[in-house]
Amino acid sequence: MFEKLKGVEKRFSEVEKLLSDPDIIKNQEAYQKYVREHAELIKVVTVFRTYKKTFEDLDESRELLADGDPDIKDLAREEISLLNNKKESLEEELKKLLVPKDPNDEKNIILEIRAGTGGEEAALFAGDLFRMYSKFAENKNWKVEVMSHHETGVGGFKEIIAMVHGKAAYSALKFESGTHRVQRVPTTETQGRIHTSAVTVAVLPEAEDVELQIDQSELKIDVYRSTGPGGQSVNTTDSAVRITHLPTGLVVTCQDEKSQLKNKNKAMKVLRARLLDSMIQEQNEARSQERKNQIGTGDRSGRIRTYNFPQGRVTDHRVGLTLYKLESILQGDINEIINEVTTYHQAQALQNA
Repeated sequence: MFEKLKGVEKRFSEVEKLLSDPDIIKNQEAYQKYVREHAELIKVVTVFRTYKKTFEDLDESRELLADGDPDIKDLAREEISLLNNKKESLEEELKKLLVPKDPNDEKNIILEIRAGTGGEEAALFAGDLFRMYSKFAENKNWKVEVMSHHETGVGGFKEIIAMVHGKAAYSALKFESGTHRVQRVPTTETQGRIHTSAVTVAVLPEAEDVELQIDQSELKIDVYRSTGPGGQSVNTTDSAVRITHLPTGLVVTCQDEKSQLKNKNKAMKVLRARLLDSMIQEQNEARSQERKNQIGTGDRSGRIRTYNFPQGRVTDHRVGLTLYKLESILQGDINEIINEVTTYHQAQALQNA
């Protein structure tokens, strides 16, 4: 670890020199790239330099143990004990800082919520989850932009796709992907029986043009009239857009805007995100073959959480966390869950580093 840290410190010095290079300063793209790298490296280097200083202080305190004055020896022993504790704490912090960062952490996200088993009740819960994430985003001053949605007749969603614009949105929400299960008594249930329904959530990092080049010849683009619940036409022009990515068979539709161009642009954003996510999933699968004990790949087929309305309970099955504050959670108060799950995944990453 020490050798790796020395390499990081050396790179930090190189980046500092580059940031003062007139040619780099003129090239804003390159300059911003090095500014970001500097911001990441300085976190590690600051802790590493404190760590090295602690070693120097320890050596000085150990030398004092040879002093003839008993009081000085006692002070030296106390100082050594404190410095050893500090050294261990800094070592743990450095290990965490050296865990490879997810390159997508700072990105905006595409949030996809779909009703699964449970019919109308699942669709209603899909609406509940969308409101939960919208409230969470609102509390962080993030912007939520609906890209596409398919409503049901009673206010639920068969599917809703939204772009969430916010600093480190992917870092905060990436572990929300999976199956969310709801247990409650539907309003249509006359005998008071509890029904179990499921909704799937997918959190995809926004793909930038430079990351993913899509050959236009590989796209089939269809336009048609947008429709509302029940299939009735809600637009008099062919503004809805369906894009098919021929090599993968991925299909994206968007009809929320009255402008065909706007619908096409939104659909392309979703398509890019799905293609990037597909690449990430393939990489995760390849890594998990090498690391059988890896937990938390974001597998969307796995049940991750249960929302039990009769008990007012929410349980995250990955970390065994149970909270009896269902109402506040559905109002966007999900920080405690997110922090627990993130800590869990960081611990797994440290074990596998």
